[in-house]
Amino acid sequence: GRRAALEKALVGFGMLPADAGAARGQWNGQGQPNGPLRLLVLGDSLTAGFGLPAGQGFAPRLEAALRARGHEVPGVDAGVSGDTSAGGLARLDWALADRPDAVLVELGGNDGLRGLPPARMRANLAAILDRLAARGLPVLLGGMLAPPNHGAEYGREFAAVFESLAQERPDVVFYPFFLDGVAADRALNQ
Repeated sequence: GRRAALEKALVGFGMLPADAGAARGQWNGQGQPNGPLRLLVLGDSLTAGFGLPAGQGFAPRLEAALRARGHEVPGVDAGVSGDTSAGGLARLDWALADRPDAVLVELGGNDGLRGLPPARMRANLAAILDRLAARGLPVLLGGMLAPPNHGAEYGREFAAVFESLAQERPDVVFYPFFLDGVAADRALNQ
């Protein structure tokens, strides 16, 4: 379900190519690519596939699912297990060296697990989104929820970071909870 929802978001907001046979990296007048779209997945262990066999992480599975639906979207897996929003920001330029056409940002889970200040996470994510916007890259922001052990107030502040970033940036596609349909399913968790 999560892959289908992400695909729907990518298609609905023009991030998936309409014509997979055209040249890569060229955009039409409506802001859609004319050819295969290289999708950078900037994330943490959830995208890197921590504890999974090679090729079974989020990025390769999303690429395969999209290919099965007729969309050629080569993925660039830039997920690093244990990474925080600060780590994602620090390695953003390195990840962008692969010249993606669009970016899925999935960071913040480890900030929450460590109880880091939501304001610091917000500053890091805002800097990432601003740098991607400066390059003209379409972005899908995957939201996260804080673990309940930090209290209700922390959880509200944490969730509000993603919501406010998405509201402030109307061009960013927002998927409110990256683990929707996964978090409570024991069969999908380690």
